[in-house]
Amino acid sequence: MTAGKNKFGRRAFMSAALTAAAGAGVAGDAAAQAAPAQGGAAARRRASNPGLYRVEADVRDCEVEGKIPSDLDGAFYRVGPDPQYPLRPGNIPFDGEGHVSMFRFRNGRVDYRSRYVKNDRYTAQAKAGRLLFPMYRNPALDDPGVKGLSRSTANTHIINHKNLLLALKEDSPPAALDLLTLETVAHNYTFDGQLPSQTFTAHPKVDSETGDIVAFGYEAKGLGSDDISIFQITPQGKIVWNAWVKAPYVGMLHDFAVTQKYIVLYAIPLAFDAKQMQAGGIHWSWDATLPTYFGVLRRGGDGKDVRWIKGPTRSSTHVMGAFSDGDKVYVDCEMSKSNPFPFMPMRDGASWDPVNGASRIVRLSADLSKKKTSGYNIEEMYPEYLGALPRQDDRYNTMPYRYGFLGSPDPSADPAKKGNASYVRFDHQTRKTSVFNAGPNTTLAECCFAPRRKDAPEGDGYLMGVATRHDEGGRADLVILDAQHLQDGPVATVKLPIRAVGQIHGWFVPGAQLPSGG
Repeated sequence: MTAGKNKFGRRAFMSAALTAAAGAGVAGDAAAQAAPAQGGAAARRRASNPGLYRVEADVRDCEVEGKIPSDLDGAFYRVGPDPQYPLRPGNIPFDGEGHVSMFRFRNGRVDYRSRYVKNDRYTAQAKAGRLLFPMYRNPALDDPGVKGLSRSTANTHIINHKNLLLALKEDSPPAALDLLTLETVAHNYTFDGQLPSQTFTAHPKVDSETGDIVAFGYEAKGLGSDDISIFQITPQGKIVWNAWVKAPYVGMLHDFAVTQKYIVLYAIPLAFDAKQMQAGGIHWSWDATLPTYFGVLRRGGDGKDVRWIKGPTRSSTHVMGAFSDGDKVYVDCEMSKSNPFPFMPMRDGASWDPVNGASRIVRLSADLSKKKTSGYNIEEMYPEYLGALPRQDDRYNTMPYRYGFLGSPDPSADPAKKGNASYVRFDHQTRKTSVFNAGPNTTLAECCFAPRRKDAPEGDGYLMGVATRHDEGGRADLVILDAQHLQDGPVATVKLPIRAVGQIHGWFVPGAQLPSGG
C-alpha cells in the first residue's frame, strides 16, 4: 500500500468507524473524515457518548423525489441504539436502547414510522426515570431493583417471524414487535418456551430452501460461559434441531455462516474480560495474543464433529454470504487485522490502530476432506473498498450466490474533497464492481436489498439505505437504487422532514409476508 493510499485508508476508516459507532452511518465524505482522524481521543469520546435522539415519529405519505417503483411492495425495517438516558462515562454506543423504524411501501407511496422497543429494560428505566443498566454487558453494576429482568437493548438487528418482528441483541432472547404498528408485544420471545439458549444471535440466517431460521447463542449457559447452542426453527415456530459445542475461548461470536451442509462459527480476539468488568468496565477487550478459530460442524448433527481450525489474529464480525461445494466450505465476510472498534479497549494498553482496524471483503475457505487441517485460507477480494457491513440478496443466505453489496468510501473520489460515501455492488463471478456515490457532506447507513418479486433472479431488485445530510442538520433521505445499475443513481429518494433514528442493521419484508390489511 502506498503512503497516499495509507493516508486515505486511515481517514476513511476512522470516519466510518466513528460514524457507525454513533449509529449514524457507515461511509462518510472526505472532509468529515479528516476531522475525526485528527481529533484522536476527543473524537473517540464523542463517538462513545452519542447525543440522544428519542423521537418516535410517524410521517404519512412521505415526500418522494422521483417515483417509487410500482413493484416495490413491503417494508424496510431498521434498528439501532438510541440511548434512553445519557450513557454513563466509559460506556460504549452499542449500549443504547433499541429504536426501530420502518418505511412501508405500497401502491407507489411510502409511510415512515419509528418506535422504541419497550421491553424489560426500557420499561423499567422509563418507570424509574434514570439509567438502571449503566454498563455494556456488565450486570454487576446494575441497579439492585432490576434483578431478574432482561438486560437486552434489542438494538442490533431485526427479522420477521410468524407475523412478528423480532428485535435482536446477542446477549438475550429477542423482543417481539407488531410488524405494522411496531408496538412491543413480547418483552422476551422464547418461541413458546423452546429456546434452548439464554442468548440469541443478532444474525440468524434464513434457509434458502425451507425458510427455516437457523440461529445460535453464545455464552448460552450464562455470563462468561464457553457454551454455544445452535438450533433451527421452522416458519411455524417449532425448533427441529439443536446442537451444543464448546468455544475455544469466550469471545465475540457476532455473526456466523450457514450453508446447506455446514455451520461455520468464527471466534475472534474480542475476548471476555472479567478483570476489566470487575473494575467497572465493559464485557470485551481486544487480546492481540489470541488467534482466530474457524469452527465448522455439520448441520443436523450432534455437534461432536465440530472442528476448530486455528488462524492468525484477525477480526470479522459480519458475513456477506457462504456456500459449500462437497467438503469445501467458503465464507465471504469483512475482515480487519486488528480491533475494528475504536471504543473497544486494547487489553495490552496499545492505542487503537485505524489502518489495521480497517475492514475489507475476504473469502475464507477450508477443505474438510483432509483429516488434519493446518489452517484456513484467506483471500482478499476487493482490497480498494473499506466497509464492515456487507449484505447480499437474503434469499441466498445458505446457497451459492453471485452478488454482494457494501457501504464504503468511494476509492475513485478525491479524498481532499467532500463526497465519497458510496454503495458498492460486487459481482463475484467477474470480480467487477459498480458504485453509487451519495454526494457531498453525506453519510450512508448499511444498505439492504429488496427483490423485485418473489421469483426474481438473484440481485434483480432494489438496494436501499438511509443517507444523512449533514449540511441540512442531519435530515435523512432514503435512497432507492436499481440494484443492477447503482451507477445510475436513485430511482427514488424518500425525503424525510426530520433526522432518522440511527441504524446498525436493517431487514426487508416483502408485502406478501406482512399481515393482511397492512
